[in-house]
Amino acid sequence: MKKIIILFSLCFFICSCGKKEEVIVESIEQPIDNQIIEKEKIDIVDVNSNTRPFAVVINNATVAVKVQQGLQDAYMVYEIPVEGNMTRLLAFYKDIDDLKIGTIRSARHNFLDYVFEQDAIFVHWGWSHYAKRQIESMNVETLNGLYDSSFWRENPENLALEHTGYTSLKKSRDLASKKGFSLTTDKGLVLNYSLVEVNLDGQIANKIYIPSSNVSNTSYEYDSDKKVYLRSVNGNKHIDYQTKKQYTAKNIIIQKINTKMASDNYYWELETTGSGDGMYITNGHAIPIKWSKENRLAKTKYTYLNGDEVKLNDGNTYIQLQSNKQEYKIYE
Repeated sequence: MKKIIILFSLCFFICSCGKKEEVIVESIEQPIDNQIIEKEKIDIVDVNSNTRPFAVVINNATVAVKVQQGLQDAYMVYEIPVEGNMTRLLAFYKDIDDLKIGTIRSARHNFLDYVFEQDAIFVHWGWSHYAKRQIESMNVETLNGLYDSSFWRENPENLALEHTGYTSLKKSRDLASKKGFSLTTDKGLVLNYSLVEVNLDGQIANKIYIPSSNVSNTSYEYDSDKKVYLRSVNGNKHIDYQTKKQYTAKNIIIQKINTKMASDNYYWELETTGSGDGMYITNGHAIPIKWSKENRLAKTKYTYLNGDEVKLNDGNTYIQLQSNKQEYKIYE
């Protein structure tokens, strides 16, 4: 019978009690008809493309969640704590002809750390005074709804004005070109995708609860048939306003960070550089990982406990930045 070799990384976590958790299984040789065949390419994003991504700030206020559009087509999304016990989303898009995205909100200076590491064009509507100062002093290439023509407003649910801003990838790309921004980059992707499906031999993770405050939380429930996580916000299904479909995630990374108030006692300071703990969740299982980022411009590295780089399944990824003051829960 025809055979192939499938290689898997092996790493172990030795906890204080002496228990051992296997992350991925050993190298094995088995019949080809019993194995997942290595894919020819990654589908979620072209890993060989030098197209410059767009990083878009998306409104995640409780009242505005119901009108969100375009998140499912992002190859990765960060959920980031902001003032008011809320979060905002920073969604990355690449090599998509056109897509309506919204609603768009204002920039925070902490978001720049993730814009820098992928050399993305930053798309936002307004800014905090910290973000404005840093964007201008560092000559960050941005599209800003306060001034630029690639944005518009719609208000089908009669929301306050700040919850009504939209853009599209085509309008963003056309305007970026007119402004003379490069549409290519020599920076690669942050995440490392696997051509062979990754099945973690770790903690069963059918439900995940990730609070950002006592009034804001995100949760996921595993769909074993489709092998994705169904996303909910504050206990309600997270639905795309246009497609009416619930948002899903193939991979989830919980990244634990230190947080504190900024000097104005209003905005947040997030420690996105340095190192910390995290969890990697995919295909119904979770394992502990580490993250590190040398400086604001450097890429964040996600590693297994033995130091090897995390391999992600082919699919979209949510990176949940959570304060060390909050605790997540994982249920079987």
